[in-house]
Parts: sequence; structure tokens; C-alpha cells
Amino acid sequence: MTVPAAAAGRGSAVKNSSNPFLRFALKLDAVVTSLNGLAYLVAATLLDDVFDLSAGLLRGVGIFLLVFGILVWVAGSQSAISRGAVGVIIAVNLIWTLDSLVIAATGFGDPSTVARVWIAMQAVVVGLFAVLQIVGLRRRS
Repeated sequence: MTVPAAAAGRGSAVKNSSNPFLRFALKLDAVVTSLNGLAYLVAATLLDDVFDLSAGLLRGVGIFLLVFGILVWVAGSQSAISRGAVGVIIAVNLIWTLDSLVIAATGFGDPSTVARVWIAMQAVVVGLFAVLQIVGLRRRS
């Protein structure tokens, strides 16, 4: 027995063709996040002195960002974008934003001043990605 596509996917997906803003928001997030992750991986030994954070920690963050960026790209490339996947992406972005702001404000892990400023700037960018994605989910056209 098959279930009609409209009934099976009711409320669970957003068509890419009808929501280019959401696709753009996801792919922008994916590209920036992946490039940032790649930079952490490639430049960890250069950044550890500037940020006063271990190269191992920076590489771990780089791996997470690269994998997350790829997953966000995949989610944004589907013909029908999963609302659930976008919800998870938004949640991860909001958690990242909050955690980054706490680290920047408290100096948890003893990052340098340069690192704290960088972390705060990244928090703002990631928070904006979450806002764009929320707006994209709510948009209909």
C-alpha cells in the first residue's frame, strides 16, 4: 500500500523550488561553516599561539565544523528540505551561538583576547544563520 506524497509529507518538508530563501540560508551557512572548519584544520598549529588554545582542540572544532557544514549543504540540496533537519540545524546553531558567547564573556578555557573577540564575532554570524533559517522556514512563496 502506498501513501500519496502529499499525505506522507504533510508539514514535514519544504520544497526547494518554492523556498529559495531557505535553500540560500542553508547553503550560505554550509559554505561559511565548512571553510571555517577547513581553516581550523589547516592552520591549527598557527592559530594555537594566537588563540592560546591547543592545536588539538582547534582541529577537533575544525572537524566538527567541516562535518556539520557538509551535512547542512546536503540538507539544503534536497528537492524537499526536511523541516526536522532544518530544526536540528537551527538548534545546533543556537547552541553554538550561546556557548560561544559564554566562552567569549567568561574566558572559559583561557583563550586569548584575540580568540575571545573571534569567538564572539563567530557567535554573531552563526546566530544570524539561525535567524535566516527561521525566516526561511516561515516564508512561503
